[in-house]
Amino acid sequence: MVKPTPDSLRRVGTASPLLMPSDTAPPTPLVIGGETIPRGKRVRLDLPVARLPTGTMLPLPVTVINGKNPGPRLWLSAAIHGDELNGVDIIRRVARAIQPHRLHGAVIAVPVVNIFGLLEQSRYLPDRRDLNRSFPGSARGSMASRLAALFMREVVSHCTHGIDLHTAAIHRINLPQVRADLQDPATYAFAQAFGAPVILHASHRDGSLRQAAAKRHIPTLLYEAGEALRFDEEAIQTGVDGIYRVMAYLGMYAPPGTPPPPSVEAQETRWVRASRGGIWHRAIALGDEVKQRQPLGFISDTFGDKPVQVRSPMAGIVIGHGQNPLVNQGDALVHVASVRAAIEPDL
Repeated sequence: MVKPTPDSLRRVGTASPLLMPSDTAPPTPLVIGGETIPRGKRVRLDLPVARLPTGTMLPLPVTVINGKNPGPRLWLSAAIHGDELNGVDIIRRVARAIQPHRLHGAVIAVPVVNIFGLLEQSRYLPDRRDLNRSFPGSARGSMASRLAALFMREVVSHCTHGIDLHTAAIHRINLPQVRADLQDPATYAFAQAFGAPVILHASHRDGSLRQAAAKRHIPTLLYEAGEALRFDEEAIQTGVDGIYRVMAYLGMYAPPGTPPPPSVEAQETRWVRASRGGIWHRAIALGDEVKQRQPLGFISDTFGDKPVQVRSPMAGIVIGHGQNPLVNQGDALVHVASVRAAIEPDL
């Protein structure tokens, strides 16, 4: 795990109470898919998405937990990329444990957004579009655009905060980390409250859910942990704990738990890429602190001849790396987060 030095990295604690949101619920009733969700109730909905070639309707499964008391509304989403599974189990654990009579506000849980990709064990939709480059979508667009529009209309539009759960892409693995716009004070405090091992400032990508939510002034976190098509218990439990801490910070729920561990905050990341093709022999692990020019491993041919050292371009922490030892020139090998000074929120 993360082993930063006190002088090189800033550790951040719990979120500032100055940025605590109001516990006043939005004035409109909670109506999703045309169904009004009563206070103090848990309701499972299947929102129609599209018909398969067989004629079977494929739905978007949603669990809505409307608390007995007013408060913020938080959405939890996973599997926007259909092969990213850790978030599915994170949402399962959280949604099953929340008791509506103890909840202030509401939780809208969508464990599988890209149901097409999940069925195909693929990151993409059937037409190879990336759903997380299709927001806010359009009811008259492609399948990805229509699904994005449905999610915005039936989920995001009802919420005050959001957490989107991801893993690394196929053949990669990520250290548990939160990516967010740390220049926005409300989002910065939200990220601090989650308490992930690493917090990264990340600008919004065009067409992403996080960008679409930001345009509606909804603080949104992107949680990245583990690898595609695998469950990782540490990544899952870190996500569950982070969501509980966020709900406690928002005044929504207060289950027993430990205070958040200190987080390492970074502003810049860089992928170290292969200078040649061959067999990659990695010498570092997730969470390792590395120095500038430190060897990260080497690339050789199949006999081990003509090895080429791969070095870190900067000091930082290993927050991700490739899993496949067979590499081509230009392939991403190791993801390093820099140790630049942290942003101070404008309170």
